[in-house]
Amino acid sequence: MQRALHLMEAVASHPSGAPAKQLAREADLPLATTYHLLRTLAHEGYATRLPDGIWVLGDRVHTLHGQSRAQQLLAEVRPVLAALRDELGVACYFSVHDDGEIKVIDIADGPRNPRVDLRVGFEDAAHATAIGKCVLSQLDEDRRRAYLDRSRLVDLTPHTITEPRHLLNSLRSPNGLSFDREEYAIGTGCAAVPVTDATGTVVGALAISCRPARLPKIAASADRLRASAATLQRTLALRAG
Repeated sequence: MQRALHLMEAVASHPSGAPAKQLAREADLPLATTYHLLRTLAHEGYATRLPDGIWVLGDRVHTLHGQSRAQQLLAEVRPVLAALRDELGVACYFSVHDDGEIKVIDIADGPRNPRVDLRVGFEDAAHATAIGKCVLSQLDEDRRRAYLDRSRLVDLTPHTITEPRHLLNSLRSPNGLSFDREEYAIGTGCAAVPVTDATGTVVGALAISCRPARLPKIAASADRLRASAATLQRTLALRAG
C-alpha cells in the first residue's frame, strides 16, 4: 500500500502526466513493480494510461477529492454545532441552500437531545420547518412567490401552516429567528438563524430542535445562535477563499 501511495504521489506531481520509467525513478521502485502497481491502480480507477503511454490520475481520485472536501468542511462545522448543543442542551443542525435545494450538512445531537426524524424531505416541507422558513425569509418576494406557486403546502401536523398568506406573515421575525412550533413533528419545536456569505446573501441556516416549551428560552438565547452562525459564516468564507 505504501508503494502504491508513493506512486500516486509521483503521478500527481506531474499535471501533464509522466511515463512509467520516470515514475519508477521518482517513487524509487523497480520498473516491474511500477508497471504492476499502475495496472492495479488503473483497474480500480485511480490511474489512467493515455494513448501515448503517459500516466495520469484516474477519475476515482477526483471523486475522492470531492468527498474529502466535504469531510474537511464537516470537521470544521461539527465543533461549532457540538459546542452549541452542549451549551443550550439541544440538537443542532447546519444546512446549506444549494441550487434551490436545502441540504442538511451535519447534525449534532445526543441521548438527551435526539434529532428530529427527517421523514419528509425539505423540498416538500420547507414551509413546516424552521430551516426552510429561515431560507424562505431571506429570499426576495418574487422567489418566495415562485416557491409557493410550485409547492403544495403539505399538512404534516395540526399545527402546519398551509395557507400561503399566513405562511408569508410568519416569515417576518423581529429578532431574526425562524420558528417551527410543532409544525413538522408533534412534540418538537425548532428555531433557526440564517448563515450568510460575505455579501450578506443567505447560504444556509443554523437550527436547533427541542421541546416546544423551551422555545421561549431559546428565543432569549438568539445572540448565542447568531454568534455560532457567524462562526460558520467565517468558516465558509475561509474555505471559499
